[in-house]
Amino acid sequence: MRILYVGDTACLPDDLTDYIGDMGDEWKVEFVADGNAAMFAVANSPIDVLIVGPGLPDLPPATLLGQIRTLRPETIRIALLENTEAGVSPPIKLIGVAHRFLPLPLSSETVLEAIHSLEELRDLLDSPRLRRVIGRVEHLPSPPHLYFALTRALEEDDGDSNDIARIVSGDPAIAAKVLQLCNSAYFSNGRAITDLRAAVTRLGLATLRDLVLASEVFSIKTGSNVDRLALQQRALIASRLAARILPKTSAELGATAALLADVGLLLPGVRDEREPVAAEGDERPGHTEAGAYLLGLWGLPMPIVEAVAFHRQPQRSSLRSFWVPGAVHVAGALASNEQVDEDYLKSLGVLHQLAGWREMADSLFDRVASAA
Repeated sequence: MRILYVGDTACLPDDLTDYIGDMGDEWKVEFVADGNAAMFAVANSPIDVLIVGPGLPDLPPATLLGQIRTLRPETIRIALLENTEAGVSPPIKLIGVAHRFLPLPLSSETVLEAIHSLEELRDLLDSPRLRRVIGRVEHLPSPPHLYFALTRALEEDDGDSNDIARIVSGDPAIAAKVLQLCNSAYFSNGRAITDLRAAVTRLGLATLRDLVLASEVFSIKTGSNVDRLALQQRALIASRLAARILPKTSAELGATAALLADVGLLLPGVRDEREPVAAEGDERPGHTEAGAYLLGLWGLPMPIVEAVAFHRQPQRSSLRSFWVPGAVHVAGALASNEQVDEDYLKSLGVLHQLAGWREMADSLFDRVASAA
């Protein structure tokens, strides 16, 4: 396992080198000071894990991570974030190119935990069985083009409400669905939203982008017989819950992941993991791993793919802190009136918060019911 750290080593735990050395002779950590040195190192030989500090002297971290993604797509990419206590979300440019975000200060255990969990996810998504099954789907759903167009506009940092409204208006059917959702009990505060510019102002860019995503994804025509309306309603509630459960730094990732958690049910030929296994030898992939695989093909950020893959069985992840996968598990279970894995929450030290999360869910259910 070859690990390359880029940036000021003052950000790192003092015992990181010794800690990694204890993992065995095949584990090695190297250090470079800037992005150009990192590119030179990666170009000359493969790197298993790249860890990028918050400030580089020559390149923005997002630029370096994007270049590494192109040059060595198999490399695990981790970005370190500072000042997360201020409640600021990771920059959107960083979300698209990093597999994991780790807040500073951090421990050596946190670094190793992130590496192990991402390795596990990569192995899951590289399953030949899964590739065969998904490959048999005749009309694989296309990526949500408006969602990605909005993401690109937000990455450019100069998109205003007029630009966003213009992009969404380019697809009248989706625009109509977005306005319908804006005025639903999930998002409305009693005042009607009649145009997309008002929706941007009232809800914010991130929420509007998720509404576009929901409108696109749940309009996909596939051979699945799933009740799309019911699936979308649960997804919207879970999305709102996940955003409230997580701190602001991860709320946007959690909301999007919860919205897409059961997207695999839209694919034909998958096993609905909400139902008991019907027979021995059922080789169909579960809808969570199939959904995660689809999102990986679409190029969604890895934290979202990871949460979708593990949200029904969060203990399968080697992640030992409560983050997006755990929040999506809780939000999805509460939105569907299913059992929450209390042993999992207890192992992470957050079981005492479950009662409060249930109250959040009940409040959302009451709001939706009163508007019906």
